[in-house]
Amino acid sequence: MALRDASFDLHAGEIHALVGENGSGKSTMVKILSGVHTPDSGSISVRGSETAFANPRGAQSNGVATVFQEVLAIESQSVLDNLWLGTDAFFRPGQTSQVRRERATACLAELLDNPPALDIRMEELELSDRQACAIARALLREPDVLILDEATSALDFDTRTRLFNIVTRLSGAGMGVILITHRMDEIEEIGDRITVMRSGETVATLNRGEWHQGEIVRLMTGSDHLVQPDARVKSARDSVQLPVVLETQETVLAPGRAPISVAFRRGEIVGLAGLEGHGQDRFLRALHGEHADGTVTRVSEGSRTAVANAASAQKLGIAYVPRERRAESIFPWMSILENFSLGTPNRDATAGWIAKARSGTRFAPFIESLNIRLGRTSDAITTLSGGNQQKVIIARWLASDPSILLLNDPTRGIDVNAKRDLYGLLSRLAEQGMTVVMLSTEVDEHVELMDRVLVFREDELFDEISGDDLSPEKLVAAFFGEKVEIQ
Repeated sequence: MALRDASFDLHAGEIHALVGENGSGKSTMVKILSGVHTPDSGSISVRGSETAFANPRGAQSNGVATVFQEVLAIESQSVLDNLWLGTDAFFRPGQTSQVRRERATACLAELLDNPPALDIRMEELELSDRQACAIARALLREPDVLILDEATSALDFDTRTRLFNIVTRLSGAGMGVILITHRMDEIEEIGDRITVMRSGETVATLNRGEWHQGEIVRLMTGSDHLVQPDARVKSARDSVQLPVVLETQETVLAPGRAPISVAFRRGEIVGLAGLEGHGQDRFLRALHGEHADGTVTRVSEGSRTAVANAASAQKLGIAYVPRERRAESIFPWMSILENFSLGTPNRDATAGWIAKARSGTRFAPFIESLNIRLGRTSDAITTLSGGNQQKVIIARWLASDPSILLLNDPTRGIDVNAKRDLYGLLSRLAEQGMTVVMLSTEVDEHVELMDRVLVFREDELFDEISGDDLSPEKLVAAFFGEKVEIQ
């Protein structure tokens, strides 16, 4: 049972944070408030009157708009069509196309420094801009209640700042906001109250000034500690002496930009960082054989082989875990076990048939090592929390026994314990000789976990920071084009 004894109330004009570990029940709570799920018992009241949301339309007609972590869009349709998607039945059906364009333009201009043209397809946008469009869709409905379900995790710094300014203004005018986030700094910045959930129950609701970070973590997890990777002293050995396993030569991420040549060595954990959309995502994909000018070379025992495409990358022992779980990784109609085994089906085949027992045997150690919380492996993968879905996808590619693991923001939207599990696993894999290259949007993650960090700016490699120089201050300065000496 996802919820057992949970309650939540939202006042007009407040920003109320809802937090908890993945699997704590907060996603189910949000889906009930959004009309996606119907509760087995209990009640929902709107403006003091008990009601029920039979479906999302029912929630929307009661003034509730929700923006989920996974970007919900029709990729082949225009930005304008996506912004007004699903609104005709309820929201100003008589508006002219010109009025719609004007309102869409104004909303995007408030959210984005460089808003996209309304007529381009959604698939042409960066992830941050696609999520901004999903937020704009909700804002255009002028809701009484705005639910942001990890919606900030895909936004770049400037867009998140603009969103918080908008949210603060609208809450001051009476709109209620529910903010679901794993980022404590966001709660500190704009939260008026906070409700903590654990194991399907509400364990506390606190007003601003009544909480501190350690208390929130304790309530969420039952532990007094923040994320702590398994003990791994960042190697004091000279990394230059470690064997090179992957190289880029003269890789160009955009026309007119400086070429990038970097070597990755055995047993390193290397971070890729920078402001959203500054080239780190394209660089990580290039390492997996996706198109970029230049050459990516796999080096193994003296041999050198070009990484031509994703298929050759897999054959060369390079595994890639994509950023957008729903769009690029999970198959929602398949079971947990089937999603796991998709990366290595030949290992479970007998006379042309997939032996599920063999898949289950291979999956079992990953359930333990990654601490995957599940019911039955035959359950649909969508029954899992986002963090546990992510662990299944990581297990899928670890099962291929890669020598090099490429991770595209793998901790986006997952809780502190799930992060701790992943950090510990990556540290152990690096100690065993695996090379990990990981794009992350969290500064603290780079400082805690990485041996060195490559910082990208305007589609170029701006700086490489390692050792004692790897600090939050130096990283953030590099994001904005500054190389500073931290005393």
